Amino acid sequence: MKVLFIGDIIGEPGRKMVKKEMPGLVKTYQPDLIIANGENAAGGFGITPDIADELFFMGIDILTSGNHVWDKKEIEPYLEKQERLLRPANYPSGNPGFGSTIFSTATGDKAAVLNLEGRVFMSTLDDPFRIADSEIEKLKQQTPVVIVDFHAEATSEKIALAWHLDGKASAVIGTHTHVQTADERILTNGTAFMTDVGMTGPTDSVIGVKKEQAIARFRYQTPHRFEIPKGPVRLCAVLVAIDEKTGKADSISRIQIS
Repeated sequence: MKVLFIGDIIGEPGRKMVKKEMPGLVKTYQPDLIIANGENAAGGFGITPDIADELFFMGIDILTSGNHVWDKKEIEPYLEKQERLLRPANYPSGNPGFGSTIFSTATGDKAAVLNLEGRVFMSTLDDPFRIADSEIEKLKQQTPVVIVDFHAEATSEKIALAWHLDGKASAVIGTHTHVQTADERILTNGTAFMTDVGMTGPTDSVIGVKKEQAIARFRYQTPHRFEIPKGPVRLCAVLVAIDEKTGKADSISRIQIS
């Protein structure tokens, strides 16, 4: 099974890039499952029902998210009914939405997708390690293939979770920091890992926002409105090949299109 995971989609530029490149990605890599992180797809902060539907129409099978999934309040009723748009599973119970889902590919094979959020330099949520264990135990009753989007700030936390899940998850793919890392590998017991898949958004920016606004925020430490710049766009993704019988990863490779 081939899984294509597209990095954090940033606003309209990111959405247009996905639409433009999707036919070529499908033709070149022939993925069985396409996942993308969409929490920044609406103006750089959050996602709306219309934008989620737009991304599904482009060919994305599952959308994951993170801390910004709550930014647009109109998304909450949509989260309640749309199992293909995930929010991190370790938010406290009572929040709307689904933290994991099972997807059936065109060949009839099933794959589970689990969304988690880190706690280092982020909100104090439920323990992602414990939640990962309990969720994966349930998901593996239906399929050995489990892909985890770990939306976290600290590289150490991402690496630690990957080693914790080595042999339990098929892949642990990091999101949130918007910078593609060069550490893709297969861990000892067959789990594919990459600290951060990167973003699909403006190249000449500071993780997706106008350079000048980000610089002013760092220099003066006062609130500044963040906007998405125009100009060149880069698509970052990762391709993971997984043995659908064992759930172990065979390969993982970076993709970057400018």
